[in-house]
Amino acid sequence: MPEGAQSAEESERWLVIKGRRWRRTDPALPEELVAALKSHLGRGRSGVGAGKKTGDDERVAASRRRVGLAKTGLGERGPYWWERPEAQRIAAAKQSLAELESLDDPDESASQ
Repeated sequence: MPEGAQSAEESERWLVIKGRRWRRTDPALPEELVAALKSHLGRGRSGVGAGKKTGDDERVAASRRRVGLAKTGLGERGPYWWERPEAQRIAAAKQSLAELESLDDPDESASQ
C-alpha cells in the first residue's frame, strides 16, 4: 500500500483532510440521531465564533461544551466507536443528545 494510503477498514474509521486524520461519525447511528447531533454541533460552532467575536468567554465555554457533547455523541470523540458494542454506542449517542437538549430547557437543567 502506498505511503499515506488507508486500508478499507481505516477509511471507514478515519477521514484525512490536508494530511490530518479525523475520526468519522459512527455509521451505526440512526440518521435522525445523527441529524439532531449535527444540528447541535453547528449551533455550538456558531456560538464559539460569535462568543469570540464579542469577547464573551462564558458563551465560548458553553458553546465548546455543546460541541464536545455533540462530537462525543457522534462518536468523533471519546472511546473509539469501533471498539464498543453497537447498542452501547447508540445509547451513548442518545444520552449525549438528551444532555444537549437539556441545555436548551432551563426547567430540565434546574431539576438536575
